[in-house]
Amino acid sequence: MPDFMSIGRAILAKQPFSQFLGTELVELASGRAVLALDVKPEFLQQNGFVHGGVLSYLIDNAITFAGGSVLGEKVVTAEYKVNYISPARGERLEAVAVAESSGGRFSVCSCELFSVAAGKKTRCALGQGTIALLK
Repeated sequence: MPDFMSIGRAILAKQPFSQFLGTELVELASGRAVLALDVKPEFLQQNGFVHGGVLSYLIDNAITFAGGSVLGEKVVTAEYKVNYISPARGERLEAVAVAESSGGRFSVCSCELFSVAAGKKTRCALGQGTIALLK
């Protein structure tokens, strides 16, 4: 059985943008990934909510880790979409992604994104996408 966490941490360490943001790999297992990010003032938009681009990034990366856990390490996002449900407030974001269907070179993945404020989790976005294995 592969050591998913060691492999995932090594991959995350090679992503300069993820390192810049401070992304943390919380969990990685076959078909499931959890990524987290502590909210910084620089992540906020004019109304004090976490910017949608930060939420979108976290969903994109989480589904790619979930898809990669079933397809292999050399994967990219082929497409994805995000539905914003409520403004993201608080001190932390957690993205929980699952590989819903996988086969051959593609994995369709879903993601729930939560904002965490004072220990309370609120679902703030949903994402879905297709992850592709590179040739």
